[in-house]
Amino acid sequence: MNRISRLFQSTPLGAGGNGILNVYCTAGYPQLNSTIEVMKALQENGADMIELGMPYSDPLADGPVIQQSSTIALKNGMTISKLFDQLKGFRNKPPLGDLGVILMGYMNPVLQYGFEKFCAAAASVGIDGLILPDLPEYEFETEYGAIIKKHGLDFIFLVTPETSVERISKLDELSSGFLYAVSSSSTTGTDKNMTDVKSYLQKLQDLKLKNPVLVGFGIKDRQSFEAACANANGAILGSAYIKALENSTDIYSDTKTFLKKILQP
Repeated sequence: MNRISRLFQSTPLGAGGNGILNVYCTAGYPQLNSTIEVMKALQENGADMIELGMPYSDPLADGPVIQQSSTIALKNGMTISKLFDQLKGFRNKPPLGDLGVILMGYMNPVLQYGFEKFCAAAASVGIDGLILPDLPEYEFETEYGAIIKKHGLDFIFLVTPETSVERISKLDELSSGFLYAVSSSSTTGTDKNMTDVKSYLQKLQDLKLKNPVLVGFGIKDRQSFEAACANANGAILGSAYIKALENSTDIYSDTKTFLKKILQP
């Protein structure tokens, strides 16, 4: 059982404010060498999992806040190679040993790096899984899924309120780790009325999926986090945290203040 499986096993569905908190951060932001510092600050202040974004010039699923953080990270000089260099040995740096860490990015830079080389490097530094929103289901089944599995990585597909029941079931079958339930068909950072999302999450529950479900897009405060966790295993928070780091001069302190507002009633 890997780190992600253990995490979900210990957190029941519908745990409310005690659900899993997965926080997105952009590698190389706000400074090139901020990556490990940000990860430690998140772990020490209550994040259960980290979705580590690999900056890309054309991030289709990301809203303006995360796009801007990617632009800054790229200007800082972040690349996939530099990211793997930064991550070497991070599992040996307390408290990061048991933290679930997912890499999120897009196929173009991964293919330029070399897909199998990328998966091998991710596994070797201790990454648990991948989110690649523009990897099509067919290509996953016929080519890339076997490589991902060979290197012991989970792969997480995204579903939306518009995804058909048949397709949700198929993507759940192909996914491992968890299923990413996008709260609406828009980009990250868009405000959502979480009560409108409730019926969608209840539909996912009724399907009795094999994977746990994390809700993303529009989670920004204690209220939206609790609302998401009431009908799922947890939530993914991104743009609001990136904003909190925008002018940060003390990453640990700013992260602590931000997560306290999310996790404490």
